[in-house]
Amino acid sequence: MDRNTRILATRLLLAGGVISLSAPAAADFVKDSKASLELRNFYFNRDYRQDNAAQSKQEEWAQGFLLRYESGFTDGLVGVGFDAIGLVGVKLDSSPDRAGSGLLKRHRDTSKGAQDEYGELGLTAKLRASKSTLKLGTLLPKLPTVLANDSRLLPQTFKGGQLNSLEIEGLTVDAGRLTQVNQRDSSDYEDMGITRTGAKGITTRHLDSDSFDFASLNYKWTSNLATGYSYGHLDNFYSQHLVNLTYVMPVTTGQSFKTDLRFARSTDDGGSNVDNNAIGAMFTYSLGGHAFGLGYQGMSGDTGFAYINGTDAFLVNFVQIGDFASKDEKSWQARYDYNFAAMGVPGLTFMTRYITGDNIDLGGNRPEGKEWERDTDIGYVVQSGPLKNVGVKWRNATVRSTNFGSDLDENRLIVSYTLPIW
Repeated sequence: MDRNTRILATRLLLAGGVISLSAPAAADFVKDSKASLELRNFYFNRDYRQDNAAQSKQEEWAQGFLLRYESGFTDGLVGVGFDAIGLVGVKLDSSPDRAGSGLLKRHRDTSKGAQDEYGELGLTAKLRASKSTLKLGTLLPKLPTVLANDSRLLPQTFKGGQLNSLEIEGLTVDAGRLTQVNQRDSSDYEDMGITRTGAKGITTRHLDSDSFDFASLNYKWTSNLATGYSYGHLDNFYSQHLVNLTYVMPVTTGQSFKTDLRFARSTDDGGSNVDNNAIGAMFTYSLGGHAFGLGYQGMSGDTGFAYINGTDAFLVNFVQIGDFASKDEKSWQARYDYNFAAMGVPGLTFMTRYITGDNIDLGGNRPEGKEWERDTDIGYVVQSGPLKNVGVKWRNATVRSTNFGSDLDENRLIVSYTLPIW
């Protein structure tokens, strides 16, 4: 265990000591607390298939440890508490010519490949009054304008403040500011940038930003109908307004039809050329263990869709690898899910989807770009016995493109287990 990992472990132990010492003074602080340790074993293989690829493949295997603690709140008009998250990633297999999968932190000298270990300790102070909670410190936001990514060994985290309010029944209000980001394969916080994958045609005058302001309103009209409005502003880059609606219409017993509609308007903030309208619609018919989905996503404006580098995009066609959000791109998705609990095998699930996109404006009088992606997920969670709650998931993806982008085949195998500590 290297020096940084030892420091991380020591800090976690000290944090635990503070918790135990404060217990007599604030019973609810400890009584309502919970802690868990997630073990995440991750194998990643991405094989680049296009001619003259800069790297033939990315292939790494790693073990992750995710320790999470959430305290209760002290008594009083304003309750006080804190959360902590300790993250450690350990290399099991990699090499300089196969590094860069996003599982492991790389050496500054990339010719040395991935580091043996990396880690992070995040602390969050929180205040609660009535049905509102303010958090300051390490955050993992899950909002339409900023979705922290958790698709690799360790999650992406942010520094900042977030207020969550549930004062009005059915209405969820979130607002705050983020100041820095720690990417999923890093242990260092840095300023935020803008995603540049695909053919978005976005140009900027700045490399990064030290503030992202956000606000989100989501109202649940009935148990089946919800609407939302979200605002995001990445200083020096863009402002974004997003509205969405979800409605689940019961058809008959065991059958339903879900509608998911989204629209986003993104404009520049004086330091970029961002100008995008993004519309998305996903319709899903569920029958017993089956679910059949059909989606459409369309981009218009002078650029593609803008979002913070490393995050997930709130788009119906944001999938395992692609976002299908390039300039002027139009894309369709067909999806099928099956839950084997309907056949008496609870814990076993299957998903497959196909997305195709075209009409991509590559600029410079180049022919239009096209792309497609096919994804398949098979997962199983053990339901009983000594291995209860152990989860195994295999994720497969194939991507092909015309006139731009990479062609690749990808496989991910993830074995996970979450152990409740208290």
